[in-house]
Amino acid sequence: MKLSVKKGDNVLVIAGKDAGKTGEVLEVNREAGKVKVANVNIQSHHRKPRSKDDKGGIIKTEGAVDVSNVQVVCPSCKKATRVAHSLVDGKNVRVCKKCGATLDVVAKKTAKSSKKA
Repeated sequence: MKLSVKKGDNVLVIAGKDAGKTGEVLEVNREAGKVKVANVNIQSHHRKPRSKDDKGGIIKTEGAVDVSNVQVVCPSCKKATRVAHSLVDGKNVRVCKKCGATLDVVAKKTAKSSKKA
């Protein structure tokens, strides 16, 4: 499955119990079409101590959210946007639909280095 969301992206949750929250993508599962976002879809896991030194308790972790329920937040215009794909310097990069800025860090670095030369 081809996804427009990558690890490290800042995203806005647009559907579900955590709608309106923003966070960084921690993990992407392409096969399932799910992403884990920091501080979104918090789930409680009850852990039993397995040894004398091990502590049990309730552990809170992020659960997976369907990729269709998140939108990438553009670092330039700070708005949630759909993602377009275009060719920049011979490389296929992700582009903001609202302002046209590139979302990929690698493309930004090459664009800055070409300006200096």
